[in-house]
Amino acid sequence: MSQLPAFTLSDGDGRERAFPSGRPSLLAFVKEDCPTCGLSMPLIQAAHEAFGEAVDVLAIGQEAEGNAVLVERHGLTAPMLDDSALHTSYAYDLDTVPTLILTGPDGAEQRRFIGFGRDDWQELFGELAAIAAVDAPDPGWDDYPDSRPGCGSRSVEPGIAERLAAEAEGSPLRARRIDIGAGDDLHEFLFDQGLTDGLPVVPPTPERVMRMLEGTTRDAQDLVAIVPPNMAPATVEKIAINAVMAGCKPEYLPVVITAIEACVTEEFNAHGVWATTMGAAPAIVVNGPIRHHIGMNMRLGALGQGNRANAAIGRAVRLVMRNVGGAKPAGTERSTLGTPMKYTLSFAEWEERSPWEPMHVEKGFDPDDSVVTVFPATSGPQLMVDQTARTARALTGILGLTMAAVGNPRTPTGHVLFVVCPEHADTIWRDRWSKQQVRDYILEVTSMPLRDRLATADASGIEPTQFGPDGPTEEQLDKLYSKFRAPEFIHMVVAGSEAGKFSAVLGGWASSPVSRKIENIP
Repeated sequence: MSQLPAFTLSDGDGRERAFPSGRPSLLAFVKEDCPTCGLSMPLIQAAHEAFGEAVDVLAIGQEAEGNAVLVERHGLTAPMLDDSALHTSYAYDLDTVPTLILTGPDGAEQRRFIGFGRDDWQELFGELAAIAAVDAPDPGWDDYPDSRPGCGSRSVEPGIAERLAAEAEGSPLRARRIDIGAGDDLHEFLFDQGLTDGLPVVPPTPERVMRMLEGTTRDAQDLVAIVPPNMAPATVEKIAINAVMAGCKPEYLPVVITAIEACVTEEFNAHGVWATTMGAAPAIVVNGPIRHHIGMNMRLGALGQGNRANAAIGRAVRLVMRNVGGAKPAGTERSTLGTPMKYTLSFAEWEERSPWEPMHVEKGFDPDDSVVTVFPATSGPQLMVDQTARTARALTGILGLTMAAVGNPRTPTGHVLFVVCPEHADTIWRDRWSKQQVRDYILEVTSMPLRDRLATADASGIEPTQFGPDGPTEEQLDKLYSKFRAPEFIHMVVAGSEAGKFSAVLGGWASSPVSRKIENIP
C-alpha cells in the first residue's frame, strides 16, 4: 500500500481540512461538468451519511464555482474541498474523474477506482461498512448502470498540466523568473530587456518551457555547453527557454541542443564567429530521418521563409548565443554590416533527390543517423545561375567561376557551402561525375598564377611577405594557386525546387564546419 501525499484544503465554508486525519478516508475527486461525476455524487453523499461517524468522506472538486453547483444540485452535506488550484489532483497523478480512493488512518492507499462501476461501488460500500461496523445501505443499486467512463481530469488539460509540473515540488525549472506588471505590454517588456533579436518572441511561460522539455530525454539541468563570449553555462532548461522564444516545437529541441554543442567547439569557434567584423553566423544543415520527423523544408524555397522548423531552429541557436552567451550587437557582436543570417538560416538536405551520398555520410556518419552541421557563414546565399550548360564540365566550370568571387576574387578563401539545386545535380550526374570530381574541377577553374593573387599598390591580395622578406621567387610567381586550400573545403548538399537552374554558395569564415549526431530524441 502506497503512502499518499498529505494536503490541506478548504471546504465551502472556508474551514481547512487536513489529510491524513488519523481516520480512514474516502477521497472522491470530481468536477461539475462531468456526467459520470454527477452520477457518483448521490453515492458519495450516501457513503457520508452511512459511514461518516467512522470514515472521513471527502469530495474534492476541481472548480470553485462548479463545486458550489454540485453541492446545491445534490444536497451534499459531505465536505466539498476546493482543489481549483489543482495541486492536489496533480500530486495524486489523476488522469480521470471521478477517481475514488480509500485510505487507512495513516493515509496509505487501500483501494482506487476511476469512472463509474456499480460492482466497484458495491464492494466499496462493503469495505466501508466493515470499517464502520454498520450495515451497508442499499442506495438503489438497480437504478445505476453497470459502468460509465470517466472524464479527463482538469490537471491533465493542455497548458494546465505543464503549469502544475512547473509549480510542483521537485519542478525541473531553476531559471530565474521575471514578474511582469499587469499593465505592461509583454512583448515590449521583452524587447526593452534586450531579450529579443529585434522581432517579437514567444513569451517563455513555465507551461511552455515544460512542454518544450518534453522534446528531449535529457534532464533540464544537464549542462550542454559553456557559451561564449561571456562563457555562460547553457543548461537544457535555458536552451528550452530560448527555443520557446524562437517559436520552436518540442520536437525541434534535440536539433537545437546539438547545434549549440557543435557551435561551442574549438573547430567552429563561436566566439570568433560572433565577434568578427566580417559578420559571420552559423548556417545549419540537418541530415537524416529527423528531417522528415520535424517537417523541415529541403525543397522549394529551402533557404527562405515559410517553414516553421527551418526558421525556428536557426533562430533558437542565435537567441541562445545572444541571451545566454551575451553576443549582442554593439557589444561583443561587432559585424560591420551584419547579415540576415544573424536571424536564422537552417535547412535540410534533400538526400532522396541527390545522386550522391549525403553530407553526413561523407563525414562518417551512418545513413540512418540524424546529424546537424553548423557552418560558419559570412556571405550568401550567393545565387549561381546557369540555365544552358548541358555537361558536367561546362556547368561545374561556371559554378566554380562564380565561387571565385566569394569574399575577394584575388584571395583564397576557407570553407564554402555549395547548395546544388536538383536540376544542376541532374546535369552533373548525367556525366556520372562524383562529388570529388566536381570539387577537383572547381579547384582547377578557380586557380590562377600567384602573381595574379599578390597584393600590389593597386589591388589587394596575398601579402608578398608571406613568402619571406624578399617575397616569392619567379618560380613561385608562376605557380597556380586555387581559390580553395583543398577539395574538402567545398561542402556540397542538394536542396531546392525541382524547377529552376539556380544553385547557391555560402562563403565561410576562418573556422571550420562541425557535424554532430543528434541524440536524446524521445
